[in-house]
Amino acid sequence: MSRVAIAGLTTESTTTTGRLARLASPTTALVVGLVEGALLVAFAPILVVAHQFTLSNFGTPFLIETPYVAVGFLLARRQPQTPIGWLLLVVGGATALSGDSGYYASAVYGLHRALPLGPLALLLGNSMAQFALLALPLVILVFPDGRLPSRLWRWVVAVYLVLGAVGVAGQVAFAASALIGHHVNAHTVSPGGGSILVNQPSGTRWLSHLDAPALGACLLLILASVVVQVRNYRLSAGVRRQQMKSLMGGATVCVLALLAFGSGTANGNSSSLVEEIWSQIPWIAFSALPISISVAVLRYRLYEVDRLVSRTLSYAVLTALLGGTFIGLIALSTDTLALSGRVGVAASTLIAAALFNPLRLRIQRVVDRRFNRAHYDAEATVAAFTARLRDAVEIDAIRSDLLDAVNRAVQPTHASIWIKP
Repeated sequence: MSRVAIAGLTTESTTTTGRLARLASPTTALVVGLVEGALLVAFAPILVVAHQFTLSNFGTPFLIETPYVAVGFLLARRQPQTPIGWLLLVVGGATALSGDSGYYASAVYGLHRALPLGPLALLLGNSMAQFALLALPLVILVFPDGRLPSRLWRWVVAVYLVLGAVGVAGQVAFAASALIGHHVNAHTVSPGGGSILVNQPSGTRWLSHLDAPALGACLLLILASVVVQVRNYRLSAGVRRQQMKSLMGGATVCVLALLAFGSGTANGNSSSLVEEIWSQIPWIAFSALPISISVAVLRYRLYEVDRLVSRTLSYAVLTALLGGTFIGLIALSTDTLALSGRVGVAASTLIAAALFNPLRLRIQRVVDRRFNRAHYDAEATVAAFTARLRDAVEIDAIRSDLLDAVNRAVQPTHASIWIKP
């Protein structure tokens, strides 16, 4: 009789304490993800109501925001104690809320639509984009473990956040002063959404410029974060080096986009189709950051989300196959075999149910080979050990082989075998 004691795999992660630790949970990530998904879906009808629905107005923001929301939700759901996922959700959600609110306010005040919450939409549309800009450099700075490079950076980030808070307060005060002074109408609300107040009195215009220090600090922090990550890349090796290389690609694209805006070559004043397309490319380039992080997560197994991705992909493929099979069988039974509708539906349901488990096992095996190598390799290791165990007779050889199989399959911090005399 033998007993096997295996210590579980332990990982280091950044944890928070108190209330923040309780708020940063998978449930919170699910709620935030659903809210931001609703904001993405609501963007199209809001553009229609505001009479601003065009391919560039809808497509460009959607292509930017969707990767941030999707990758942020995946990381926050899987690793809620790591701030990177939450920062990505802030970027995507704040950008989506700013666009929705800006065009909504344009419909209320510019087109005189009888819609509720117009003042709230004006306040949000004029300030939420600041949150997205504040979070963007922090994503680069704390990658991949969610920690700042040193204690000195805490003071740098604190000053940066103070400047950002001043900028956000200035934008809110600017919009509030326009509402209080009744300076919000079709002539003072831009139809383009976002920072939508124009032609305001000179006495309050200075409030809109309080975000200038925060914008300058954002650019400097992005450049500093890239320099820090270049240093980390040079000191890293192996898989960690590949993860850093993936991030550096996305961060470099973001810096190039900022330079394009700073040089004025993508100012949006397009007179031809080529110029219009070029004016949208720097905006879309900002989606390179979450895409590069997703490559580091999926391709180089950062945060160990292989199992989550493989299960999601497997059931998506399975649902598509069973749905297509079900619809095809109904069409075959009712049109070709001339069976009644109820009989065809019942027969198709039974066949689809019978195919569920065999298809699930086969699809899962194929997907695991690509997206969940750890699970696939562990199963192969256990199967190989079982085959060798059939011919083994030496207890020492069995013990050594078992420990080797356990170490390669689950990679515990410690593994030992106690054999009862």
